[in-house]
Amino acid sequence: MKTSKEVFFWNTLNKAKQEFVPLKEGEVSMYTCGPTVYNYAHIGNLRSYVMADLIKRVLLLNGLKVKQIMNITDIGHLTGDADDSGEDKMVNALKRENKALTIENLKNLGEFYFAKFKEDLEAMNILFPDNFIFASDETAEYSRLIKDLLEKGVAYKTTSTIYFDTTKIANYGAFGGSASTEHGRIEADPEKKHPEDFALWKFSEDEKVGFNSPLGRGFPGWHIECTAMSFKYLGKKFDIHTGGVDHIGVHHTNEIAQAEALTGENPANFWIHNEHLTMKGAKMAKSADGFLSLQKIKELGVSALSYRYFLLTARYSTRVDYSIEALKASDTAYQKVLNAVANLDTREGIVLDTYRSKFLDAVNDDLDTPKALALLWELLKDDGISKEDKKATVFYLDEVLGLNLRNAKKEGVVISDEVRVLLEDRKKARLEKDWQKSDELRDKLKHLGFEVKDVGEEQVLENL
Repeated sequence: MKTSKEVFFWNTLNKAKQEFVPLKEGEVSMYTCGPTVYNYAHIGNLRSYVMADLIKRVLLLNGLKVKQIMNITDIGHLTGDADDSGEDKMVNALKRENKALTIENLKNLGEFYFAKFKEDLEAMNILFPDNFIFASDETAEYSRLIKDLLEKGVAYKTTSTIYFDTTKIANYGAFGGSASTEHGRIEADPEKKHPEDFALWKFSEDEKVGFNSPLGRGFPGWHIECTAMSFKYLGKKFDIHTGGVDHIGVHHTNEIAQAEALTGENPANFWIHNEHLTMKGAKMAKSADGFLSLQKIKELGVSALSYRYFLLTARYSTRVDYSIEALKASDTAYQKVLNAVANLDTREGIVLDTYRSKFLDAVNDDLDTPKALALLWELLKDDGISKEDKKATVFYLDEVLGLNLRNAKKEGVVISDEVRVLLEDRKKARLEKDWQKSDELRDKLKHLGFEVKDVGEEQVLENL
């Protein structure tokens, strides 16, 4: 089915921008790689979910129904992602928090960080998927698929592990950009046949971390979880699989290998990946500045939606380097948008076709959010249209932008902590009759997009 306008996404599978046409007329099936709930999500992680949210919103705006599921990994994600070595990340988290290794503590840990993850999604106005699927609830599915892989001769058992035999897939590794199987993985298990073979099931007699299954007691590898969940809830062929670029070389490569061994084809028509958020050029998770959560951003006086605005200023497919200065600039810009929308204190009119068409052209072109934001600003500054129609059109654009503009405050100008401090400093300067400093602070406020007027001893702030 064709959408109201052509929609294009960059497809990692074919390494090209392609028109998106759903497998089933009018409906889209979408799988989003969710978090491993062993810690707070850092702001780099959250970029993946903003991208998935934008994809979903664009498809909805184009008149399509979207069924989205997201896995929640609460078992089976080992610390050595590349070679499936090391301890389970959930078990490691208990040690980090000085908690005993018990099933109850593992469950409570997962529930706590999952609740915090949902709070982050809500704060950033990210639409929830139709279902959150917990890895620990699907052990029967893993057993069924792994048994099938063993029977097909593409998996084998060792003393400790059931491995997928990557040499049985002719093009293994091609998805990550190379047909080579030499990625330099560590061969920790002497019984492993090939360095790149990855774990499907890890045997364990420990009742605190293992699950009973027809395969023997143990727990699944990370990669089989996503294959099992996507197959069960979306089918063996679905439209879109999303995730970060760091998933391409290992996790998604292994998902594809498993699916091709089971069904003979790639499970998803489109694989869409966001680039890294960096800090001083380093990947967020490995940055020398350490772990940065959404809560820490809020403690800087910047809202979660200001961070969403910051992400919208760049294409999802480009690297973005985080700095507090850039974030503060986005916060100021977002506050100005809120103020402008709040001043549209009137009923809604009609969505203007000119802006509707330009906006669809932008977001349907592989999520060109910088162009979409520029169009929002053009709309807000357009004095040739009525407030009523401007308001309706702004809300239409926000169906994709997701900046929660319908809730812009009506009581007056919305200001950031930075602006508030400048106003207080200027008030003090005026009381001390330091007119030079007062004028300097007025200029700073003007640079931030605000005009300050002195009415008696009061300062009245207006948008420029």
